[in-house]
Amino acid sequence: MTQQARGDNVARPPRGGRLADRLWLTCLIVICCAIAGRPRAASACTVPVFRYALDRWEADPFRLVVPAAWAIDREKSKLLSPLRGNPIANVRVEETDAAGVDRARLLFPDADVAVWEGPVEASSLRPLLDSPARRDLLARLLAGDSVVWVVVGTAADAAEVDRIAARLRFLEQVGELPEQDPTDPDSRLGPGPPLRLKFSVLHVSLDDPAERFFARMLAGPDHAGFVSERVPFATPVFGRGRVLCAWPLAELDDPNLEDMSLFLTGRCSCRMKNDNPGWDVLLEVAWDTALANAETQPAASPAREAAGPGDEPAARAVEAVTRAPASPAAREPGGQLSGTQLGGIALAILAALAGWRLWRAG
Repeated sequence: MTQQARGDNVARPPRGGRLADRLWLTCLIVICCAIAGRPRAASACTVPVFRYALDRWEADPFRLVVPAAWAIDREKSKLLSPLRGNPIANVRVEETDAAGVDRARLLFPDADVAVWEGPVEASSLRPLLDSPARRDLLARLLAGDSVVWVVVGTAADAAEVDRIAARLRFLEQVGELPEQDPTDPDSRLGPGPPLRLKFSVLHVSLDDPAERFFARMLAGPDHAGFVSERVPFATPVFGRGRVLCAWPLAELDDPNLEDMSLFLTGRCSCRMKNDNPGWDVLLEVAWDTALANAETQPAASPAREAAGPGDEPAARAVEAVTRAPASPAAREPGGQLSGTQLGGIALAILAALAGWRLWRAG
């Protein structure tokens, strides 16, 4: 039997089967290209920066550094006890054996820059943790405000406060939040107030002794002169008391105001807190409990914006959560595959099937 004859006896798939194989493989290639080449934004996080910070960024602890010898001083130990055992304020007590240290120093979380230093007394420690303006700030953040612009100045800055407030109202009308996909685990919201685009302005006086520590925290580790030299400034505060930056009012024009506000209401492109600019302020609040409560409560009335720092309704709004223990529940979403992971798995499966079909086809 000739080679040609033997070849004629070899079983071959019908022509229709080969055509089906080719069509099937072509479809696979198209699908793979579609998955591999789809825009990354389709599976990126669409949660706005301010809400991502509220859901996931724990506040960094301030450090109250005291002489180690105070540990055996009964009176000072008693005064420091509420800070050592405080489960909700972002502060911790550290002891030092450094020579010549005989005073307490409250330092920023990531810088050896003092917010305050002095003797330990009941009259000085309590204002480090709490103030009327900070209670007002908490009430706004828990009510769902996207960004609270805190203006630190004097009564002479009223016109600037009005200008900022008017511009923010305009931004509320023209701005938009990223569209949310409730089925995307990458963009799942945590417990908290309803997601909304809302700006507000809180005026803190440089002449108010109850707010001197808060004003210094808002100025941050690099701008102590704003408070000591009485330079009016403004800061956008979001998340769990995160300050993005501090700007002198004389330099805060409308474009800068818009850029920072829209950045914080845009989609979160960098999820690592330490890779983003800013610093935290010291607040006394059980965030997990407060956010769980905020999810079941209606948003506060817009009329609250007219209230000054420390008004009674704002104080009542946070009273329950500033004394409650923090919830141990995990805040970070988990247990589900992201869109990117699912796409990778699908691509691997399709590639394996395509290889098998090619091998089978010859």
